[in-house]
Amino acid sequence: MLEAGNARFMAGDRAHPHQDIHLRERLAAKQSPFAVFFGCADSRVAAEIIFDQGLGDLFVVRTAGHVVDPSVLGSIEFGVEVLGAPLVVVLGHDSCGAIGATLAASRSGQMPPGFLRDIVERVLPSVLAASRDTVGEPSAEDVERAHILHTAALIADRSRIIRERLDDGRLAIVGAQYALAVGQARFVGAVGDLDGSTATAG
Repeated sequence: MLEAGNARFMAGDRAHPHQDIHLRERLAAKQSPFAVFFGCADSRVAAEIIFDQGLGDLFVVRTAGHVVDPSVLGSIEFGVEVLGAPLVVVLGHDSCGAIGATLAASRSGQMPPGFLRDIVERVLPSVLAASRDTVGEPSAEDVERAHILHTAALIADRSRIIRERLDDGRLAIVGAQYALAVGQARFVGAVGDLDGSTATAG
């Protein structure tokens, strides 16, 4: 469903599903999203638009650089445990300001001021991972891919609720890397049971 919706978005042929007045009235009483999206807060990366979904389809959590904190984990747990979504998607993208700021800090040795520092500190392990896995200096795209996979693994590791659902096959986490100019979301890794086969991020 997500791949088909993204294909419609790229082609400029969106179906705009699940946006009629009757559905809106029914959803007022209950929601049953089929996926939880954890993505970057960037204004150009709205999951419902990129994947051509409608009201009640996606439960969306967003922070700059899709950095994980306790409220993020609680929100994802709500989507999985209370709403019953069987899929978590970690959505990163190119030209990410958080990635750029972290790369700049790692090169200069100077951390940004205020709470921007907190974001950079949470992305920095992904810069280290990309540096370990890349010959020469990693590109921003290398770091973003590493950060998507690191985020997926972190969610699986930090949340007991999510780990249990992954282990018993009720949940999967996938990472997707979005290209702003072309509009394509490319799936880059997974944790959990996808189509009957267990996968691991990376």
